[in-house]
Order: sequence, then structure tokens, then C-alpha cells
Amino acid sequence: MSGPLNGIKIVEFTSVVLGPWACQILGDMGADIIKVEPPVGDTNRNLGPNRNNSDMSALFMTCNRNKRSIVLDLKNPEGQEAALKLAAGADVMIHNFRPQAMVKLGLDYDAVKEVNPEIIYCATYGYSKKGPYGDKGALDDSIQAGSGIAMLMSMVEGEPRYLPTIIADKTTGMAVVNAVTAALFYKERHGEGQEIEVPMYETMVSFVMAEHQWGQTFEPPIGKAGYVRLMSEHRRPYKTKDGYVAVLPYWDNHWRTFCEIVGRPDLLSDPRFKDMQSRLTNIDVSYAETGKALSMKTTAEWLELLAPTNVPHMIVNTLDGLINDPQLVESGFWQIHDHPTEGKIRMAKSPYNFSKTPTDITRLPPRLGEQSEEILREVGYSEDQIIKMFEQGVTKRPE
Repeated sequence: MSGPLNGIKIVEFTSVVLGPWACQILGDMGADIIKVEPPVGDTNRNLGPNRNNSDMSALFMTCNRNKRSIVLDLKNPEGQEAALKLAAGADVMIHNFRPQAMVKLGLDYDAVKEVNPEIIYCATYGYSKKGPYGDKGALDDSIQAGSGIAMLMSMVEGEPRYLPTIIADKTTGMAVVNAVTAALFYKERHGEGQEIEVPMYETMVSFVMAEHQWGQTFEPPIGKAGYVRLMSEHRRPYKTKDGYVAVLPYWDNHWRTFCEIVGRPDLLSDPRFKDMQSRLTNIDVSYAETGKALSMKTTAEWLELLAPTNVPHMIVNTLDGLINDPQLVESGFWQIHDHPTEGKIRMAKSPYNFSKTPTDITRLPPRLGEQSEEILREVGYSEDQIIKMFEQGVTKRPE
């Protein structure tokens, strides 16, 4: 056995990042992921650096390993019929179409439940269908704006900004993994499938407000929303003599150790910094004093002094620097694989370490429709039927 989800079959009707990345995580855990793509393929197949001028661009490759690809034209009745046959033999179906689109395609929960009453049917899209935004389109930037993330950035940048990472897609993707695995556990215990909805907007508001609800936690409110420590303009990596370093003397014992290392015993007797609550009340001054102290030595000198302590600290990596980071290299995080058409590729292994059911990269990212024939055979199509589907454009294989 390899992976805790070995033996689970998941049919994926997703594109871009949210759904594909969630399904890749489930595939890393051992599930058999069947990725259903339109004739033009996942929109991310042509986004980013591309080695062979093919449909295997960087962003597709990083979100679609451990999957098999089948092409189905879902606008064609025969494609819809084939999709239902796939769902009939699956444990889980995941899609990121808007609710009304799946109704039009005849692939909504009620339709799928008719062919597979025990299916776990997970829909993930912009906004819950229970609210007025229900059929509204969404991408990461619009969800960052709506959930408060962009305006949080204005408090330190002076104007609303998006984070330079697709945090809404990936956070919601992990929520999909959580929801699906919980539903699989329930099905194992009770023998019942169910419909799951994981909307980006509600997921990200929950994510943001976990710490930022603050004074709005109480009714009536006893203060504004917003965790003040995180909104200080001084909350950033500290400048040293020759670069930057991340240091967080957060707990009281951290603060005492830090003050000793930097030679500032006066800070320990300052009533503004006597405990965590005092430092939080005076957060801007606390950050400023920390910054002044750290500006007196080089990054390497501070890392050496902080290494034997329990004060949280870290180098400030660049994205390219992560490739050679000693922690990631020694832990085997980066893996080099030989792709049959794309040559050597670097993949980040799953960060989850199971002692008895380890995750693994068993399938490299597939070409568009690479497994169309084998998957159609698995659900009962004859060779003649498959040939006809190719001829009619219902499915396709790589050129």
C-alpha cells in the first residue's frame, strides 16, 4: 500500500489552480485521480515557461501530477454520458464549475446521485449558492478583495494590494482536501455519500477573520476588527548591516533572551515592554526598538547568535534561493524526475510525512488526453465505440 487514500477513485472536473492543486494533494495521498479535460485542455496548460512548445507549461506541471487525463467534450451528449459513467464508478467527484453550469451539463449532484447514490460530490467555486453572489464568477484577486486581504495590505502599503501569491485558490484547495477526507471518513463509518460545497469567499473570510475578528468577536462589539500586531507598518523583516533577517521575540522568555543577546537590558525594565500585552499595546515602538538593535550587526552574525536560542528567527529567502535551501535539500523536498516528453523536471514532494502510508509521486503530469483510451475501456466502452468517439471529437489523445 502507498498513500492513505490508496484504493479511492476521484473524478476531477477542474481547471486553473484551486481544483487541480487540491486533487494533486489527494493524488499524492494515493487516490486514483481521473482528470476530465475539455478538448482544448485545462486553461493552465499554456501558462508559464514551456520547454517543448507543447501543452505542458510550468503552472500546469506543478498542479497536476499523480493524475490520469481524459478528454471529454461535455457540450456533447455522448461526452456527458461518458462523464456520468466515470462518476458512477467513483468514490468522489470534484468540480469547480458554477452551480448553474453543472445543471445545464446534467452533472449536478441530483443527476450524479442517480447513477451513484453513495458518491461524495464536492463543488468548489467563488461564493456559496445560498447567498446572493451564488452564481457570480470569481478568481483569486476578486476573492482577496472581497475577503478583506487587499484592504489589510492598505494598512501597511498605503493602498489596497493583492498578495503576490494565489492565497485564495490554494487555501480553498486545502479546505477541499479537508472536506473530502472528512466525508470519506464519514462514508467509511456510515456508508453514506453526500454533497459538499467549499466556496472560496466564505473560506477566505473564515481564514482572515480567525485572528482579525478581534473586537468584533463580541456582540455588541467592544472594538474594531483587526489584530493590531499584524497591521503595524513596522512588521517586516528587519534590516541588518548587509541584508535582512526575520526575528520574532514574541513570548516573554523570547524577549528576555533577545534583550540579552542584543545588549539592551534597559528594554527589560521599560514598562512598555514588560510583558506580551504591554508590547502589543506599544507594538510600533516595540518593533522599532527591535529593528534598531538588529541594524547593528550583519545577517550572518545575528544568525550565529540566535541559533542556540529559542527565539524564532529565519533567513529571508528569495524564490530562487529556495531551490538550494539546505533544509529543503536535506529533507528531500525537491525531486528531479524524467518526464517522457518534457525531460528532467523539478517537483516539490508532498509535505505530509506518513509513517505507514507514505505519499509518493507515482505519475508525472499527463499530456492532454494521455489516458483517454484506457479510462474509457475501464468504464465499459468497446474499441469500436472509442474509435467513434475519437472521430466525432468527443474525446482525443495526444498528438
